Amino acid sequence: MKILFVGDVFGSAGRRIVREHLGHLRETHALDLIVINGENAAGGFGITPPLAEELFDLGADVITTGNHVWDKRELIDYLKSAPAESHDRARRVLRPANLQYGLPGYGVYEGTIAHGPDEGTPYAILNLMGRVMMNGTNDPFNSANTLLEQVAQRSKARIILVDFHAEATSEKVAMGWYLDGRVTAVLGTHTHIPTADERVLPGGTAYQTDVGMSGPYDSVIGVDKDLVMARFLTGISGKFEAATGNPKLCAALVSCDPATGKAYRIQRLMLGE
Repeated sequence: MKILFVGDVFGSAGRRIVREHLGHLRETHALDLIVINGENAAGGFGITPPLAEELFDLGADVITTGNHVWDKRELIDYLKSAPAESHDRARRVLRPANLQYGLPGYGVYEGTIAHGPDEGTPYAILNLMGRVMMNGTNDPFNSANTLLEQVAQRSKARIILVDFHAEATSEKVAMGWYLDGRVTAVLGTHTHIPTADERVLPGGTAYQTDVGMSGPYDSVIGVDKDLVMARFLTGISGKFEAATGNPKLCAALVSCDPATGKAYRIQRLMLGE
């Protein structure tokens, strides 16, 4: 089974590069499941319902987010619109599961592969956020335990992918080791810089500290570089705007055994125009 995870889509440049490559990636690699982190799709800050629909139209099966999930307030009603048992598009937009209790939306999605030889195979996508240098989160390690217990009771999915949206490399590495052998993949997002440490851990969990940004690389992690340098040089705050130059799609391609959920290969991708 082949799973493609696309790193943080940033602004219009990120959406454009995803639009350019996703179709041929699906065909070339015979993809069974596509997960996209879309939390920066709206100008680099948040995602709107129409942009979520756009990513679904491009081929996303599930969309994950992170600390910018509430930047566009219209997303709140969109997330509220889907009940837990639903499989419609709004239900397939996740927010980190370990945010404060009572917030709208869900941090896990359980579905089945929709096409191909493994059609009908159950899978689960978990969205978690780190605590180190991040605000408003509960313990992601214990949250992962709770979610995995729930998945085991409900769908019994063995194909389980975790988007761990976190700042600290050490916290991401720790999560990879903590979940090794229990999930198919732990893939880091948030820092927008792809790391060259992709590997399959001993227990069969594919791991990468950060998949990287799908967006403009002539920038400072997606933002217009002149605006960022001006802030560093002067200390004066100003409005940040998304850059557009040199867009690249960054993703991780995970190959796994659908019967066991164990990964046997992970490939780092970076594709430009």
